[in-house]
Amino acid sequence: MALTKEKLSTIGVDLGGTEIKIGLVDEDGAVLFINRYPTDSYKGPEEIINGIVENVRALQNEGRRAQALGIGVAGQVDPSGIVIEAPNLPLTNEPLKSKLERHIDLPVMVTNDVRAATFGEWLYGAGKSAKELVVIFVGTGIGGGVVSGGELLKGCTNSFGELGHLTLVAKGRKCRCPNWGCLEAYAGGWAIAKRAQEIVSANPSEGKTLKSLAVGLENITAKTVSQAYHQGDPLARKLVERTGHYLGAGIVGIVNAFNPCLLVLGGGVIEGLPPLVQIVEDLLRKQALKSNAKNLKIARASLQAKAGVIGAAALARNKITGR
Repeated sequence: MALTKEKLSTIGVDLGGTEIKIGLVDEDGAVLFINRYPTDSYKGPEEIINGIVENVRALQNEGRRAQALGIGVAGQVDPSGIVIEAPNLPLTNEPLKSKLERHIDLPVMVTNDVRAATFGEWLYGAGKSAKELVVIFVGTGIGGGVVSGGELLKGCTNSFGELGHLTLVAKGRKCRCPNWGCLEAYAGGWAIAKRAQEIVSANPSEGKTLKSLAVGLENITAKTVSQAYHQGDPLARKLVERTGHYLGAGIVGIVNAFNPCLLVLGGGVIEGLPPLVQIVEDLLRKQALKSNAKNLKIARASLQAKAGVIGAAALARNKITGR
C-alpha cells in the first residue's frame, strides 16, 4: 500500500513472550502493514534482536518508509531504553535501544508493552480523548496504564503501571514477582490455569470437562477454562465467577485510588471471557466509593491484538515530533 506524503508513518513492535508483532502505522493510527512471528525466547537475546532488525529492514526494503521505531516490551524498561527485567523473555539489563539503533537507521523508543497498548487505546481506541483514564489488560499477567490530567503517567523509574502487582491478599498466593498475594496471582491467566489444575487434581470427577478439553491436567490453561465456560461447565463457571470476584476487588482499589472517568478493560482473558467485565462492573457499583463510581464509565478495549503495535508506533512518533 502506497503512503501519502502527508502521513508521518512509524514502526511499532510488540515484543511478547510468545509472539512478536511488527507493524507500520500512520499518524491516524491506521495499521498499513503488520507481520507476526514466534518469539522463540530459547534462542536468546541476540537472535530476538536480529529477528527484529531483519523484519524492519524487510519492511523498509518494500518501500514502506518510516521515521522512527517504537517497541513495547513485556518487562520493566528504564528511561534510557535498557530492559531491566522481562519475566518471560531472556532480557536482563539488555540495552535494547542502543543495540537496535546500531543496526537500524531510525531513532528508537523502548517502553513497557502495556503502557504502549494503553497509549494506543487512549489515542485511537476505547479511551480516545479521555483526560482521566485507567486501562487494565488481563492476559497471562496483568498490567495497566493511567492517564491523569491528560498525561500518560510514567513513574520515577519509568515503571508505572504494574497494577497487577498490587497486593490483594496479604501473605496470599505466590506471585511470579518477589511478592505474595498480588492481583495477578489471583486473576492473571497463569493464575487461573494454576487454580484450575489444583481443583481438578483434588476433584477429578468435577474437572472431567476441563481435563478432556486440555488432554491432560498439566495442559489446562485459562483458554481451556474459557472453552469449558462457553460449553456450560459448572466448574468453569465457578472459576470464572471467582476470578471476576478477585479482579473486581483489585479494580475497586484502583478506581478508589485514581478516580478515573473511564475504565477500559482488555487483554486475552477479557476477550476470552467477556462476562468478567459485567462481574467487575457489578462489584464496582456496590463496593467502590460512591464519589468515584458515580460517573465512571466502563468499556472494553477496542484495538485488541494491535493495541501494542499502534501504541508503540505512536509513542515513537511523539518522540521525534516533540509532542
